Amino acid sequence: MSQNIVFNVTVRERTGKGGAREARRNGFVPGVLYGGGEDPVAINLQKNEVVKAINTGQFLSSTATLIHEGERQLVIPQGIQMHPVTDQPEHVDLYRIKKDQTQTVEVNVNFLNEDTCPGLRKGGTLNVVRYAIELNVRADSIPDQLDADLAGLEIGDALRISDITLPDGAQPTITDRDFTIASIVGRAAA
Repeated sequence: MSQNIVFNVTVRERTGKGGAREARRNGFVPGVLYGGGEDPVAINLQKNEVVKAINTGQFLSSTATLIHEGERQLVIPQGIQMHPVTDQPEHVDLYRIKKDQTQTVEVNVNFLNEDTCPGLRKGGTLNVVRYAIELNVRADSIPDQLDADLAGLEIGDALRISDITLPDGAQPTITDRDFTIASIVGRAAA
């Protein structure tokens, strides 16, 4: 399961451009909390916590917990805006969820056994079609990554979604076919 990121937040009284600039000056990242049948709430997140969460590489595909005055709220990040020059977070959109709620997330594919793959050892090349797969999965079962095993694949073989073990209750958003994730291709004959 994906690691749970924790943010200590405060409610932002001042909204709009001026309130967001004030939050950034004070070391916060402004954000908005949506969903769950409640009104949107303007919040401030600690900048160091946001940067740490982004650096995990799983920020947009994992759940997070907001803590405000001792109360906890499970959320999933919906978007982040970065400064075009400094590459620092400028704004975060978060969406309220429940643990048993199904979410659509994009999960990275991790390729295993590249060094022992017979097709690659014979001079073939790994042709990756999908580096990430979009899944419908419960919020409490979001995987960190999907492992794709290349052991035993020869030149001309393909790795499909049916070859990957998905978490219980998870299914790809593409359900009408057994789509290709990667294949082993050889060099063209001279």
